[in-house]
Amino acid sequence: MDPINIIAGLNLIATFGANISGAKRGLRSTVTAAKEKPESFLQKIPLLIAVLTLLFFILAIFQVGTFSYKPVYHNVRVAGLLVYLIFSWVQVWAFKTMGENYSQHVLIYKNHKLVTNGPFKFVRHPQYLSQILLDLGAGTATLSFFIIPLAIIEIPLLVMRSSLEEKLLEKHFKEEFLKYKSKSGRMLPFIG
Repeated sequence: MDPINIIAGLNLIATFGANISGAKRGLRSTVTAAKEKPESFLQKIPLLIAVLTLLFFILAIFQVGTFSYKPVYHNVRVAGLLVYLIFSWVQVWAFKTMGENYSQHVLIYKNHKLVTNGPFKFVRHPQYLSQILLDLGAGTATLSFFIIPLAIIEIPLLVMRSSLEEKLLEKHFKEEFLKYKSKSGRMLPFIG
């Protein structure tokens, strides 16, 4: 098996394990009453794309659905692997920082708190930025011809989802959110 794919696969297992607690908290949103949960296609479609990307990534680790690994692509694949590794752990950091506020859905819990520390100090949606970059990195590292198109489709959906979240946060946290918004970028530091 290809060494880049072995590293990517091991990282997938490690981050999957690290995200188990986040997934359990996220499932809580399906059984816990939310203060507000807007109806939108943005609640399900980005999650579906993330699941498809994960499935194609697992296949790509075994070189199913990939371009041929020619030596000329080695440096590009290594760069993709580094992006994937870094942002998969930034995403774990974001989920862990959110703690009890984490949900796979856009919603406000009854006891919701505005999170402004950790990676949220710099960007308001580090989990979405990380999802985009780790998917692009995974697709590049494995040369998957399925993952890159899915990641590109995912970009506008996650930008729209971040807008939906921001409207909800502004509605419920008012001045506190506006103050936080003025000091942080939406998905890139100091931008948006």
